[in-house]
Amino acid sequence: MANLTTTPSATFADSKPHYALLDGLRGAAALMVVWYHFFEGFAFAEGTAITTFNHGHIGVDLFFMLSGFVISYAYDDRWQSAHNRLTLKDFFKRRLIRLHPMLIMGAVIGLITFCLQGGVKWDGTPTPMSWSLVALVLTMLFIPAYPGAPYDLRGNGEMFSLNGPSWSLFFEYIGNLLYALFIRRLSNRALAVLTVALGAAWSWFAITDVSGYDMLGVGWTLDTANFCGGLLRMMFPFSLGMLLARNFKPVKIKGIFWIAWAVLFGLFSAPAFAKCGTISINGLYELACVMFVFPAIVWFTASGETTNKFSSAVCKFLGDISYPLYIVHYPVMYLFYAWLIENKYYSLGETWPVVIMVFAINIALAYACLKLYDEPVRRWLTKRFINNK
Repeated sequence: MANLTTTPSATFADSKPHYALLDGLRGAAALMVVWYHFFEGFAFAEGTAITTFNHGHIGVDLFFMLSGFVISYAYDDRWQSAHNRLTLKDFFKRRLIRLHPMLIMGAVIGLITFCLQGGVKWDGTPTPMSWSLVALVLTMLFIPAYPGAPYDLRGNGEMFSLNGPSWSLFFEYIGNLLYALFIRRLSNRALAVLTVALGAAWSWFAITDVSGYDMLGVGWTLDTANFCGGLLRMMFPFSLGMLLARNFKPVKIKGIFWIAWAVLFGLFSAPAFAKCGTISINGLYELACVMFVFPAIVWFTASGETTNKFSSAVCKFLGDISYPLYIVHYPVMYLFYAWLIENKYYSLGETWPVVIMVFAINIALAYACLKLYDEPVRRWLTKRFINNK
Protein backbone atom coordinates (compact mmCIF):
# COMPACT_ATOMS: atom_id res chain seq x y z
CA MET A 1 0.00 0.00 0.00
CA ALA A 2 1.45 3.38 -0.98
CA ASN A 3 2.07 5.72 1.88
CA LEU A 4 -0.64 8.37 2.13
CA THR A 5 -0.68 11.49 4.22
CA THR A 6 -3.82 12.92 5.75
CA THR A 7 -2.50 16.35 6.69
CA PRO A 8 -1.16 18.31 3.68
CA SER A 9 -2.45 21.81 3.08
CA ALA A 10 -4.14 20.69 -0.11
CA THR A 11 -6.63 18.50 1.74
CA PHE A 12 -8.84 21.18 3.31
CA ALA A 13 -11.60 20.64 0.77
CA ASP A 14 -11.12 16.92 0.23
CA SER A 15 -11.88 14.00 2.52
CA LYS A 16 -9.49 11.50 0.95
CA PRO A 17 -5.82 11.42 1.91
CA HIS A 18 -3.15 12.36 -0.59
CA TYR A 19 -0.19 10.35 -1.85
CA ALA A 20 2.74 11.73 0.13
CA LEU A 21 5.40 11.31 -2.53
CA LEU A 22 3.21 12.81 -5.23
CA ASP A 23 2.88 15.92 -3.07
CA GLY A 24 6.67 16.05 -2.90
CA LEU A 25 7.01 15.45 -6.63
CA ARG A 26 4.66 18.35 -7.36
CA GLY A 27 6.81 20.60 -5.19
CA ALA A 28 10.00 19.41 -6.89
CA ALA A 29 8.49 20.20 -10.29
CA ALA A 30 7.48 23.68 -9.07
CA LEU A 31 11.05 24.38 -7.94
CA MET A 32 12.35 23.29 -11.34
CA VAL A 33 9.87 25.50 -13.18
CA VAL A 34 11.12 28.46 -11.13
CA TRP A 35 14.71 27.48 -11.99
CA TYR A 36 13.78 27.34 -15.68
CA HIS A 37 12.35 30.85 -15.52
CA PHE A 38 15.74 32.25 -14.49
CA PHE A 39 17.22 31.02 -17.77
CA GLU A 40 14.17 32.25 -19.62
CA GLY A 41 15.03 35.65 -18.18
CA PHE A 42 18.61 35.54 -19.45
CA ALA A 43 17.36 34.66 -22.93
CA PHE A 44 14.67 37.34 -22.79
CA ALA A 45 17.16 40.01 -21.71
CA GLU A 46 19.59 39.11 -24.50
CA GLY A 47 16.91 38.51 -27.12
CA THR A 48 18.03 34.94 -27.85
CA ALA A 49 16.72 31.41 -27.35
CA ILE A 50 17.09 29.59 -24.02
CA THR A 51 20.35 27.66 -23.98
CA THR A 52 20.36 26.17 -20.45
CA PHE A 53 17.70 24.08 -18.68
CA ASN A 54 15.94 24.22 -22.03
CA HIS A 55 12.96 21.98 -21.31
CA GLY A 56 11.97 23.09 -17.81
CA HIS A 57 8.66 24.47 -19.06
CA ILE A 58 7.26 20.93 -19.43
CA GLY A 59 7.09 20.81 -15.64
CA VAL A 60 3.67 22.38 -16.30
CA ASP A 61 2.69 19.29 -18.31
CA LEU A 62 3.61 17.18 -15.29
CA PHE A 63 1.34 19.40 -13.16
CA PHE A 64 -1.54 18.69 -15.53
CA MET A 65 -0.90 14.94 -15.31
CA LEU A 66 -0.69 15.02 -11.52
CA SER A 67 -3.92 17.03 -11.44
CA GLY A 68 -5.74 14.42 -13.52
CA PHE A 69 -4.39 11.62 -11.34
CA VAL A 70 -5.30 13.27 -8.04
CA ILE A 71 -8.74 14.51 -9.14
CA SER A 72 -9.68 11.09 -10.48
CA TYR A 73 -8.46 9.43 -7.28
CA ALA A 74 -10.18 11.95 -5.02
CA TYR A 75 -13.54 12.29 -6.75
CA ASP A 76 -14.36 9.50 -9.24
CA ASP A 77 -16.08 7.22 -6.75
CA ARG A 78 -17.93 10.00 -4.97
CA TRP A 79 -20.36 11.01 -7.71
CA GLN A 80 -22.48 7.90 -7.13
CA SER A 81 -21.72 7.41 -3.45
CA ALA A 82 -24.69 6.53 -1.28
CA HIS A 83 -23.10 8.45 1.59
CA ASN A 84 -22.28 12.13 1.11
CA ARG A 85 -22.79 12.02 -2.66
CA LEU A 86 -20.84 14.66 -4.57
CA THR A 87 -22.80 17.13 -6.68
CA LEU A 88 -21.58 19.45 -9.42
CA LYS A 89 -22.12 22.40 -7.09
CA ASP A 90 -20.04 20.77 -4.35
CA PHE A 91 -17.25 19.87 -6.76
CA PHE A 92 -16.95 23.36 -8.19
CA LYS A 93 -17.03 24.91 -4.71
CA ARG A 94 -14.19 22.62 -3.62
CA ARG A 95 -12.07 23.41 -6.66
CA LEU A 96 -12.67 27.16 -6.40
CA ILE A 97 -11.73 27.11 -2.73
CA ARG A 98 -8.61 25.14 -3.54
CA LEU A 99 -7.39 27.27 -6.44
CA HIS A 100 -8.87 30.74 -6.49
CA PRO A 101 -7.60 32.43 -3.30
CA MET A 102 -3.97 32.10 -4.41
CA LEU A 103 -4.91 33.16 -7.93
CA ILE A 104 -6.19 36.43 -6.45
CA MET A 105 -3.06 36.81 -4.33
CA GLY A 106 -0.86 36.28 -7.40
CA ALA A 107 -2.73 39.09 -9.19
CA VAL A 108 -2.30 41.47 -6.25
CA ILE A 109 1.43 40.73 -5.99
CA GLY A 110 1.62 41.15 -9.76
CA LEU A 111 0.14 44.64 -9.57
CA ILE A 112 2.55 45.59 -6.78
CA THR A 113 5.61 44.41 -8.72
CA PHE A 114 4.34 46.05 -11.92
CA CYS A 115 4.15 49.38 -10.07
CA LEU A 116 7.62 48.79 -8.57
CA GLN A 117 8.89 48.12 -12.08
CA GLY A 118 7.67 51.57 -13.11
CA GLY A 119 4.29 50.71 -14.60
CA VAL A 120 5.62 50.48 -18.15
CA LYS A 121 5.56 47.97 -20.98
CA TRP A 122 8.78 46.19 -21.93
CA ASP A 123 9.37 48.81 -24.65
CA GLY A 124 9.19 51.59 -22.04
CA THR A 125 5.70 52.82 -22.93
CA PRO A 126 3.83 53.93 -19.77
CA THR A 127 0.66 52.04 -18.87
CA PRO A 128 -2.09 54.14 -17.28
CA MET A 129 -2.95 53.07 -13.74
CA SER A 130 -6.59 52.77 -14.76
CA TRP A 131 -5.75 49.90 -17.13
CA SER A 132 -3.61 48.30 -14.42
CA LEU A 133 -6.63 48.26 -12.13
CA VAL A 134 -8.78 46.86 -14.93
CA ALA A 135 -6.19 44.09 -15.39
CA LEU A 136 -6.33 43.38 -11.65
CA VAL A 137 -10.12 43.05 -11.58
CA LEU A 138 -10.25 40.93 -14.73
CA THR A 139 -7.50 38.64 -13.43
CA MET A 140 -9.39 38.18 -10.15
CA LEU A 141 -12.45 37.27 -12.23
CA PHE A 142 -10.21 35.07 -14.38
CA ILE A 143 -11.06 36.86 -17.63
CA PRO A 144 -8.00 36.69 -19.92
CA ALA A 145 -6.66 39.50 -22.07
CA TYR A 146 -6.66 39.22 -25.86
CA PRO A 147 -3.43 40.15 -27.71
CA GLY A 148 -3.19 43.91 -28.04
CA ALA A 149 -5.77 44.62 -25.31
CA PRO A 150 -5.15 47.90 -23.45
CA TYR A 151 -4.97 45.87 -20.21
CA ASP A 152 -2.15 43.73 -21.66
CA LEU A 153 0.13 45.69 -19.39
CA ARG A 154 3.53 44.54 -20.64
CA GLY A 155 2.67 44.26 -24.31
CA ASN A 156 3.65 40.60 -24.60
CA GLY A 157 0.21 39.27 -25.42
CA GLU A 158 -0.03 37.34 -22.15
CA MET A 159 -3.48 36.19 -21.03
CA PHE A 160 -2.73 37.53 -17.57
CA SER A 161 -0.01 40.16 -17.74
CA LEU A 162 0.05 40.71 -13.98
CA ASN A 163 1.01 37.07 -13.48
CA GLY A 164 1.87 35.16 -16.65
CA PRO A 165 1.68 31.56 -15.30
CA SER A 166 -2.01 32.05 -14.51
CA TRP A 167 -2.59 30.86 -18.08
CA SER A 168 -2.12 27.26 -16.93
CA LEU A 169 -4.77 27.73 -14.24
CA PHE A 170 -7.11 29.02 -16.94
CA PHE A 171 -6.76 25.68 -18.72
CA GLU A 172 -6.84 23.81 -15.41
CA TYR A 173 -10.27 25.32 -14.76
CA ILE A 174 -11.39 24.18 -18.21
CA GLY A 175 -10.09 20.70 -17.41
CA ASN A 176 -12.00 20.64 -14.13
CA LEU A 177 -15.15 21.77 -15.92
CA LEU A 178 -14.83 19.09 -18.61
CA TYR A 179 -14.06 16.46 -15.99
CA ALA A 180 -17.18 17.26 -13.95
CA LEU A 181 -19.53 17.54 -16.92
CA PHE A 182 -18.21 14.85 -19.21
CA ILE A 183 -14.94 12.96 -18.69
CA ARG A 184 -15.80 11.47 -15.28
CA ARG A 185 -18.71 9.65 -16.90
CA LEU A 186 -16.46 7.76 -19.33
CA SER A 187 -15.66 4.11 -18.85
CA ASN A 188 -12.01 3.08 -18.70
CA ARG A 189 -12.13 2.03 -22.33
CA ALA A 190 -13.75 5.26 -23.47
CA LEU A 191 -11.26 7.28 -21.42
CA ALA A 192 -8.41 5.35 -23.05
CA VAL A 193 -9.83 6.11 -26.52
CA LEU A 194 -10.16 9.79 -25.64
CA THR A 195 -6.58 9.88 -24.31
CA VAL A 196 -5.19 8.25 -27.45
CA ALA A 197 -7.11 10.68 -29.67
CA LEU A 198 -5.87 13.65 -27.67
CA GLY A 199 -2.33 12.27 -27.77
CA ALA A 200 -2.50 11.92 -31.56
CA ALA A 201 -3.74 15.49 -31.99
CA TRP A 202 -1.15 16.84 -29.57
CA SER A 203 1.62 14.87 -31.31
CA TRP A 204 0.70 16.38 -34.68
CA PHE A 205 0.56 19.88 -33.17
CA ALA A 206 3.92 19.55 -31.40
CA ILE A 207 5.97 17.66 -34.00
CA THR A 208 4.87 19.78 -36.96
CA ASP A 209 5.46 22.93 -34.85
CA VAL A 210 2.08 24.51 -35.51
CA SER A 211 2.82 27.24 -32.93
CA GLY A 212 6.20 28.15 -34.44
CA TYR A 213 7.88 27.96 -31.02
CA ASP A 214 9.77 24.72 -31.74
CA MET A 215 8.71 23.32 -28.34
CA LEU A 216 5.63 22.42 -26.29
CA GLY A 217 5.53 25.80 -24.54
CA VAL A 218 2.16 26.99 -25.82
CA GLY A 219 -1.00 28.27 -24.14
CA TRP A 220 0.14 31.52 -22.54
CA THR A 221 -1.66 33.83 -24.99
CA LEU A 222 -5.05 33.85 -26.69
CA ASP A 223 -4.11 33.67 -30.35
CA THR A 224 -5.63 30.71 -32.20
CA ALA A 225 -2.60 28.40 -32.16
CA ASN A 226 -1.93 29.03 -28.48
CA PHE A 227 -5.51 28.50 -27.36
CA CYS A 228 -5.93 25.25 -29.30
CA GLY A 229 -2.44 24.13 -28.36
CA GLY A 230 -2.94 25.04 -24.70
CA LEU A 231 -6.18 23.09 -24.61
CA LEU A 232 -4.49 20.00 -26.07
CA ARG A 233 -1.49 20.53 -23.81
CA MET A 234 -3.74 20.41 -20.76
CA MET A 235 -6.25 17.78 -21.88
CA PHE A 236 -3.82 15.05 -22.94
CA PRO A 237 -1.77 14.76 -19.70
CA PHE A 238 -4.87 15.44 -17.59
CA SER A 239 -6.76 12.55 -19.23
CA LEU A 240 -3.68 10.34 -19.08
CA GLY A 241 -3.33 11.12 -15.37
CA MET A 242 -6.95 10.05 -14.86
CA LEU A 243 -6.29 6.82 -16.75
CA LEU A 244 -3.27 6.12 -14.55
CA ALA A 245 -5.28 6.68 -11.37
CA ARG A 246 -8.12 4.41 -12.48
CA ASN A 247 -5.75 1.54 -13.27
CA PHE A 248 -3.14 2.12 -10.58
CA LYS A 249 -1.39 -0.84 -8.96
CA PRO A 250 1.70 -0.09 -6.85
CA VAL A 251 5.12 -1.09 -8.18
CA LYS A 252 7.77 -0.51 -5.53
CA ILE A 253 11.14 1.03 -6.39
CA LYS A 254 13.46 1.90 -3.51
CA GLY A 255 14.43 5.58 -3.39
CA ILE A 256 11.98 6.50 -6.13
CA PHE A 257 11.45 10.05 -4.89
CA TRP A 258 15.09 11.03 -5.34
CA ILE A 259 15.32 9.02 -8.57
CA ALA A 260 12.33 11.00 -9.89
CA TRP A 261 14.05 14.29 -8.94
CA ALA A 262 17.20 13.25 -10.80
CA VAL A 263 15.30 12.04 -13.87
CA LEU A 264 13.27 15.25 -14.10
CA PHE A 265 16.34 17.44 -13.70
CA GLY A 266 18.14 15.44 -16.38
CA LEU A 267 15.21 15.62 -18.79
CA PHE A 268 14.82 19.36 -18.31
CA SER A 269 18.57 19.93 -18.74
CA ALA A 270 18.84 18.22 -22.13
CA PRO A 271 20.18 20.50 -24.89
CA ALA A 272 17.95 22.20 -27.41
CA PHE A 273 17.73 20.29 -30.67
CA ALA A 274 17.83 21.72 -34.19
CA LYS A 275 14.78 21.17 -36.39
CA CYS A 276 14.93 18.43 -38.98
CA GLY A 277 13.24 19.98 -41.98
CA THR A 278 9.70 20.78 -40.82
CA ILE A 279 9.91 18.39 -37.87
CA SER A 280 10.46 19.87 -34.41
CA ILE A 281 12.94 17.60 -32.62
CA ASN A 282 12.40 19.61 -29.43
CA GLY A 283 8.67 19.00 -29.75
CA LEU A 284 9.29 15.30 -30.34
CA TYR A 285 11.64 15.05 -27.36
CA GLU A 286 9.30 16.89 -25.00
CA LEU A 287 6.35 14.90 -26.26
CA ALA A 288 8.20 11.66 -25.49
CA CYS A 289 8.87 12.95 -21.96
CA VAL A 290 5.18 13.69 -21.41
CA MET A 291 3.85 10.54 -23.07
CA PHE A 292 6.24 7.95 -21.69
CA VAL A 293 8.56 9.18 -18.95
CA PHE A 294 6.12 11.30 -16.93
CA PRO A 295 3.51 8.51 -16.62
CA ALA A 296 6.21 6.15 -15.35
CA ILE A 297 7.42 8.76 -12.85
CA VAL A 298 3.87 9.38 -11.58
CA TRP A 299 3.11 5.65 -11.33
CA PHE A 300 6.30 4.70 -9.51
CA THR A 301 6.25 7.75 -7.25
CA ALA A 302 2.64 7.07 -6.26
CA SER A 303 3.78 3.55 -5.33
CA GLY A 304 6.48 4.80 -2.99
CA GLU A 305 6.47 5.50 0.72
CA THR A 306 8.06 8.06 2.96
CA THR A 307 10.39 6.12 5.24
CA ASN A 308 10.95 8.48 8.17
CA LYS A 309 9.83 11.76 9.71
CA PHE A 310 12.34 13.75 7.68
CA SER A 311 11.15 12.48 4.29
CA SER A 312 7.53 12.93 5.38
CA ALA A 313 8.25 16.52 6.42
CA VAL A 314 10.10 17.24 3.15
CA CYS A 315 7.23 15.90 1.03
CA LYS A 316 4.64 17.76 3.07
CA PHE A 317 6.55 21.04 2.83
CA LEU A 318 7.12 20.68 -0.91
CA GLY A 319 3.50 19.71 -1.50
CA ASP A 320 2.22 22.60 0.58
CA ILE A 321 4.29 25.28 -1.19
CA SER A 322 4.03 23.83 -4.71
CA TYR A 323 0.96 25.75 -5.80
CA PRO A 324 1.73 28.99 -3.91
CA LEU A 325 5.28 28.96 -5.29
CA TYR A 326 4.10 28.43 -8.85
CA ILE A 327 1.42 31.10 -8.70
CA VAL A 328 3.36 33.88 -6.92
CA HIS A 329 6.94 33.53 -8.20
CA TYR A 330 6.54 35.12 -11.62
CA PRO A 331 5.67 38.65 -10.44
CA VAL A 332 9.03 38.60 -8.64
CA MET A 333 10.66 37.28 -11.81
CA TYR A 334 9.30 40.27 -13.75
CA LEU A 335 11.39 42.49 -11.49
CA PHE A 336 14.39 40.22 -12.00
CA TYR A 337 13.94 40.37 -15.78
CA ALA A 338 13.73 44.16 -15.72
CA TRP A 339 16.95 44.25 -13.68
CA LEU A 340 18.67 41.96 -16.19
CA ILE A 341 17.60 44.13 -19.12
CA GLU A 342 18.64 47.37 -17.44
CA ASN A 343 22.08 46.04 -16.49
CA LYS A 344 22.59 43.87 -19.60
CA TYR A 345 23.26 40.68 -17.68
CA TYR A 346 22.81 37.52 -19.71
CA SER A 347 24.17 34.58 -17.72
CA LEU A 348 24.05 32.77 -14.41
CA GLY A 349 27.76 33.36 -13.94
CA GLU A 350 27.22 37.13 -13.84
CA THR A 351 24.22 37.03 -11.53
CA TRP A 352 24.33 33.90 -9.36
CA PRO A 353 24.24 35.74 -5.98
CA VAL A 354 21.11 37.60 -7.08
CA VAL A 355 19.62 34.40 -8.50
CA ILE A 356 20.08 32.63 -5.16
CA MET A 357 18.51 35.58 -3.36
CA VAL A 358 15.53 35.76 -5.74
CA PHE A 359 15.02 31.99 -5.51
CA ALA A 360 14.99 32.23 -1.71
CA ILE A 361 12.62 35.24 -1.80
CA ASN A 362 10.20 33.28 -3.98
CA ILE A 363 10.16 30.32 -1.60
CA ALA A 364 9.78 32.58 1.45
CA LEU A 365 7.00 34.58 -0.24
CA ALA A 366 5.16 31.39 -1.21
CA TYR A 367 5.39 30.03 2.33
CA ALA A 368 4.25 33.33 3.85
CA CYS A 369 1.27 33.49 1.47
CA LEU A 370 0.41 29.89 2.31
CA LYS A 371 0.45 30.33 6.09
CA LEU A 372 -0.77 33.89 6.47
CA TYR A 373 -3.36 33.97 3.70
CA ASP A 374 -4.14 30.81 1.75
CA GLU A 375 -4.65 28.32 4.57
CA PRO A 376 -6.72 30.67 6.78
CA VAL A 377 -8.88 31.78 3.84
CA ARG A 378 -9.49 28.22 2.69
CA ARG A 379 -10.32 27.11 6.23
CA TRP A 380 -12.91 29.87 6.50
CA LEU A 381 -14.37 29.20 3.05
CA THR A 382 -14.52 25.46 3.70
CA LYS A 383 -16.28 26.00 7.00
CA ARG A 384 -18.64 28.54 5.47
CA PHE A 385 -19.56 26.82 2.21
CA ILE A 386 -18.84 23.10 2.62
CA ASN A 387 -18.91 22.03 6.26
CA ASN A 388 -22.04 23.98 7.18
CA LYS A 389 -24.47 21.45 5.68
